[in-house]
Amino acid sequence: MKLLHEPESDDPILSVVNLIDIFLVIIAALLITVAQNPMLNPFSKRDVTVITDPGKPTMEMLVKKGEKIERYKASGEIGQGEGEKAGVAYRMRDGSMVYVPETGITPATAKRGE
Repeated sequence: MKLLHEPESDDPILSVVNLIDIFLVIIAALLITVAQNPMLNPFSKRDVTVITDPGKPTMEMLVKKGEKIERYKASGEIGQGEGEKAGVAYRMRDGSMVYVPETGITPATAKRGE
């Protein structure tokens, strides 16, 4: 029998209800975080590339194209391939980069006057 003047804080059901409220708030916060992050959101239509630890031996690259996510790890080896120099890039004092394409005149042909 419950007396009218007893406080309701002794009821163990109230503490369980409070825990459920806390878990609902945490779940809502996690859902909002996933919805705002394009890499975690499975419904995002954007393509995303994430690079972790750039320039270090532990560097990884995650590429999300549509619904497919690919993971690339740095092997530490220097890449090689066929090609030729296409131009020169300069870093300006303000931090911007300027790319100057090659015009077909190489230093060797410029010295010969061609």
